[in-house]
Amino acid sequence: MYLFRNDYSFGAHPKVLEALSASNLEGNPGYGFDPHCEAAAARIKELCQAPQADVQFLIGGTSANFTAIAAFLRPWEGVFCAQTGHVNGHESGAVEATGHKLLPLEAGPDGKLTPALIEAALPAYEDIHLVKPRLVYISDATETGGVYTKAELEALSACCRAHDLLLFLDGARLGCALTSPANDLTLPDLARLTDAFYIGGTKNGALMGEALVLVNPALQGDFFRIKKQRGAVLAKGWLLGAQFEALLKDDLYFQLARHSNDMARKLQDGLKAKGYSFLFESPSNQIFPIVPDAILPELERICAFEVWGAAPEADHTVIRLVASFATEPSDVDGLLNEFPLP
Repeated sequence: MYLFRNDYSFGAHPKVLEALSASNLEGNPGYGFDPHCEAAAARIKELCQAPQADVQFLIGGTSANFTAIAAFLRPWEGVFCAQTGHVNGHESGAVEATGHKLLPLEAGPDGKLTPALIEAALPAYEDIHLVKPRLVYISDATETGGVYTKAELEALSACCRAHDLLLFLDGARLGCALTSPANDLTLPDLARLTDAFYIGGTKNGALMGEALVLVNPALQGDFFRIKKQRGAVLAKGWLLGAQFEALLKDDLYFQLARHSNDMARKLQDGLKAKGYSFLFESPSNQIFPIVPDAILPELERICAFEVWGAAPEADHTVIRLVASFATEPSDVDGLLNEFPLP
């Protein structure tokens, strides 16, 4: 069975496990007030060239998203997001449970928002009886594997600032975005162009953990309190700091992400050579081949994957295959060898 269902089925990179083992019996202070979290936060601020930023460690992507959005917004304010965005399709209404309405926009197959989409939507919310848009939520990479370019993010940032909108970037797969061949963004660019973003560990070599970078000073005050209130504080917080220390040492974080992208590209190229088409030719670690429904039972026998949805053509389905830090070239070769022809 070839495992391509997602990028968090495997535990953690051995160097991360070594770091956890080394800190296991140190007796560190709790709740993130420990030397490991302090060192990891300092390293992140250095990499982002953002000494004014505040770094908060959270357990997972959903808790990072709803905690941040709940902290950033007043009760009557809402969130523009792509209809395919993680907050809209994969979080069981977590953001809306905090009292903030999601305002989905119809993004293209790459899942990216644009200034044109936002500016076209704004007039509908001028009525004071309606929710007021206040935040734009984007993901990099997106849920469909799309990667923002510097020009695209600069345009989106300028649009948000012109309309008094906060820009929040979900970085659950940020490593894969920043190491994609389609990328020209850097961590300092993200710190310059967004109000807040996070560096995802769960999907790139950590057992768990996201590092939320609060760039805008107006968003930093009392953030720990709402993080605690929302159940997003890990008592043994050094477990998160130690993992990010390991991931950010010697470029490991980016090496793992680059490997994930390389394995996905190898698989995508191989399936294309076999005659498959794709919902969107992803430049990151998720790919979305369109397969005949008739071969799904055979695929389920040889491979773990996710059914993404109906394909544009009849009797076909879009599936998602995801490569991870643990994917070996032999896994890709083996799956390509057994993958039936369309």
